[in-house]
Amino acid sequence: MSADFLFQVANTGALIGWLVLLGSPLFPAGADRIAGLAIPLLLSVAYAGLILAFWSSGEGGFGSLGEVAQLFQIRELLLAGWIHYLAFDLFVGAWIVRTARAEAVPFYLVVPCLALTFLFGPAGFLAFTSIRAARTGRVAAAHLKGDAS
Repeated sequence: MSADFLFQVANTGALIGWLVLLGSPLFPAGADRIAGLAIPLLLSVAYAGLILAFWSSGEGGFGSLGEVAQLFQIRELLLAGWIHYLAFDLFVGAWIVRTARAEAVPFYLVVPCLALTFLFGPAGFLAFTSIRAARTGRVAAAHLKGDAS
C-alpha cells in the first residue's frame, strides 16, 4: 500500500468521523462508538504500523525543531505524523461532543468548536473550554446572587 493511498484512506475515515460528530444529536451512542472509538482506533493502528515499519529508517528526533524536520523527511513518517493529528483531533472532537452533552451545552455552541478542532486542533479545544468556563461562571454567579436558593 502506498503512502499516498494510506493518506487518502486516513483522511476519508477521519472526515467520516467528523460528519458523524455533526450528526451526534440524532444518534449519540453511535457517534460515541464510531467517532469517539472505532475511527480513532483504526487510525491508531495505521499510525503504529507506520511507526513500527519506518521508525528505524528516519533520522532526527524530538530534541529540536530541526531534528523533527529531519525525521519528517521520510514520507511514511510524515504520514504517521499526519495520522497522529487526525486521530487525536477526532478524539478531542468526540470528547467535546460527549462533554457538551453531559453538561447540557447547546449544540449550536459546539459546532464552531468542532470546526475549529477539525481545522486547528488546539484552538477548538480552547474555544470549547472557554465556553464551559463562561457557562460555569454564569451558573456560579446565579448561585452567589441567591437565584438558586
